[in-house]
Amino acid sequence: MEEKTLKFAAVFLILLTLTMCVVLPYFPEIHTRAVEAREQRLAEEEFAANQTEMNDLTLAVSDMPAEEHESQLKLRLPEGVSGESIQYTNDYVTQTIRIEIPGTDSAYFDSYPIMGSSNHIDTLSYAHEGGEGVIEIVMDKVYELETEYDDSFYYFDFLTPQEVYDKVVVIDAGHGGRAPGATKQGVNEKDIDLAIVLQLKELLDNNDRNIGVYYTRTDDSNPTFDQRVQLANKSNADLFISIHNNSTLSGRMSSASGTAVMYNEADEKELGSRRFAQICLEEVTAKLGSRNRGLVEGDDIYIIRTSEVPVALIEVGFMTNQEELDLLRSEEYQKEAAAGIYQAILRAFDEGY
Repeated sequence: MEEKTLKFAAVFLILLTLTMCVVLPYFPEIHTRAVEAREQRLAEEEFAANQTEMNDLTLAVSDMPAEEHESQLKLRLPEGVSGESIQYTNDYVTQTIRIEIPGTDSAYFDSYPIMGSSNHIDTLSYAHEGGEGVIEIVMDKVYELETEYDDSFYYFDFLTPQEVYDKVVVIDAGHGGRAPGATKQGVNEKDIDLAIVLQLKELLDNNDRNIGVYYTRTDDSNPTFDQRVQLANKSNADLFISIHNNSTLSGRMSSASGTAVMYNEADEKELGSRRFAQICLEEVTAKLGSRNRGLVEGDDIYIIRTSEVPVALIEVGFMTNQEELDLLRSEEYQKEAAAGIYQAILRAFDEGY
């Protein structure tokens, strides 16, 4: 009996060892997918909680010549409401345009339907909120709005980013909302990621080149992974940058340090993801004086493998390294990181991206 038990135990240990040998190399990928799934669920919950219940709205046939106003919408102004009273927002992340029309009730939408001939609309809906009418238009891609009005109508024209800007870049601050990312000593990765992005925004806002910049977030929000990457895809961006910070897999403090950049290994173009990631790595490490940890194949990451444009996910430093954590939480180091990323963007465009 004891001999059988020992044999069974030996076979079990051999099988367990073989299983671990097979599974262990995939453990980082399994861990990454599990973290992504959790963060995706949180983002979807946050997005759903912020949605307003809307009613379907039909686009009326435009009386404007199609060849003159191929992508224009026309909204009749309510009695006593001037064009300057119309307010709108353009949420590039969700491709949602929200138009607020004061002094309207539900009957307004039956009497004065929105007119146009745009083929770029996915959904059109309305709501009535506290004496104000709200129209929501979800577009199929990212568009800039050009507006004008007269005494009777308000007009919207939809322009692609490329019709407005010479170059387009999308900047993503990792994590956000209820997804903090790595957390060490009371510091959340999401806050460092955002702080670097806001420093980068200052540099890009003051740049004299005609660069269009779209941000997945500039506050403590948490867009879904698909919303983040589709902002790049649907704007047909020239470059897509996601800013993160690293940690050991165990989460324990260690001596591991430095900057790494992940790229889309499936993008094999000469001016593709790998070359752009290399530019980011060189410029950021040069500016920070951080250890160069090299390029990392990133197809395990959703926003990397689904990006249709050159993408670089920059792991600026290690939050599980005490020295780097102290640096990362300092405004001066955040500015230096932003400056390195800024130089990488300009260099990439100078090299032909």
